[in-house]
Amino acid sequence: MTKPAESPFMADDVPPSSLRVLSLNCWGLKYIAKYRHERLSEIGNQIAAAEPAPDIVGLQECWTQQDYNDIREKTRRLLPYGKFYHSGIFGGGLAILSRWPIEESNMVRYPLNGRPAAFYRGDWFVGKGVACARIRMGPTRRDIVEVFCTHLHAPYETEPHDSYLVHRTAQAWEITKLMRGAAERGHLVIGLGDFNMVPLSLAHRIIETHSPVRDVWRILHPESSIGAARDKVEQLRGVPMPNAGFNVTTNGATCDSALNTWRWDSAHKKRLTKGENVQVALTVPDPNAKRLDYIFFSSGSRHDAATGTPTAEWTVKEANVGMTMRHPKLLCSLSDHFSVETTLIRSTADASAIENSYMALPEKWLPIEVYDEILDKAAKYHVREHIQRRLRIGHFFYQLTLTIACWIGVWWVPHTYIAFILSVLSSLGLSVGVIDGLMGLLFVGSELRALKEFQWEVKNARERALAEQGVVNPTEDER
Repeated sequence: MTKPAESPFMADDVPPSSLRVLSLNCWGLKYIAKYRHERLSEIGNQIAAAEPAPDIVGLQECWTQQDYNDIREKTRRLLPYGKFYHSGIFGGGLAILSRWPIEESNMVRYPLNGRPAAFYRGDWFVGKGVACARIRMGPTRRDIVEVFCTHLHAPYETEPHDSYLVHRTAQAWEITKLMRGAAERGHLVIGLGDFNMVPLSLAHRIIETHSPVRDVWRILHPESSIGAARDKVEQLRGVPMPNAGFNVTTNGATCDSALNTWRWDSAHKKRLTKGENVQVALTVPDPNAKRLDYIFFSSGSRHDAATGTPTAEWTVKEANVGMTMRHPKLLCSLSDHFSVETTLIRSTADASAIENSYMALPEKWLPIEVYDEILDKAAKYHVREHIQRRLRIGHFFYQLTLTIACWIGVWWVPHTYIAFILSVLSSLGLSVGVIDGLMGLLFVGSELRALKEFQWEVKNARERALAEQGVVNPTEDER
């Protein structure tokens, strides 16, 4: 019989009293991202030299095994455990590094994730999902943290015109279920990554309402921005135009910052290319910067010895935007995103720690009109995809008919070059038609079934919310 592996922890090991977490979108697109390998190699250097040193790191858009291995080699002394997650046709781009052993891991694919026809965007082909890791920090059952690293579907249009809004909303719903399940097991929960959403957006509210996790930045900065300064939602708040320094330190902006070289105009980029160390002052107006990267957390619970009631075990000490430095030789930013980082501390049983535990959330359910909004958008998207399916299948039969006509025409044309042209056109047309038909029959059918599952879950949550408000046995119209 095989002897079970021994635990790396001894009975007298002291579990950590603090936990440093870092999340970064590396922008490591192969063949597309400029200076990819040089930048990701330097990202490894900076993680290894970070102060305070991170205990858990979540990476997004780390697409190649080569770049992951390079980062692992540079951080191995600090973070000896790691996992590169495989998903989709071109990989999921997700990785988790840890100071402690990863006991279990899995990659959960999102059922709704883009469309294969949008090959120029690539979301469907990379198989986005949630990289899950169960990490043991000590010898007892209390010393477990469950980490969920993700990269949600990118927005290519502004809301409410974003045709992928339903996909991103469904993805937020999926990771929320995973984090809620981990919290119900009594473990410390950390959800991190590039969520491609702004604070208090629909996806953000779903995550914080349907699971006990909280956005660490808004815990410490509740009045921080909820969009870019140029966005209508920020203009309605009536806040003055923030500068680049304020956006990084207070608003938590990780994307489109004036300090990020990849967001500079062509003139500044040309100066960098020539080796000129261009600097941007922290005081420059910064209308485009926003927060797309997040760390959510839910404390593990413990029972107070005196009262026997559960209290939070972990609290947020600090949060900051990091990885703002530039490559020492190339002088460019290390990624088109900055990192978001946080320090969690293990609480004692004193009253102040319990008071600031953040275990209880103010709302258990979203407002009913929000569920109605989600269902309305999902219903409209359902109609859209039904039309798309009919068009794609119709296109297949049209091309098939045209191909047969071309084959018949070959017998009657007087010149061979015309027969050749008809043969080429029929072959190309049939190929396109078959691809379109397969997408209509297979992909769209699969997407519609996944959409029905999402709609059912939202309807079920709506009914439960109504029931708690005293509306028992909702009518069919209400459903």
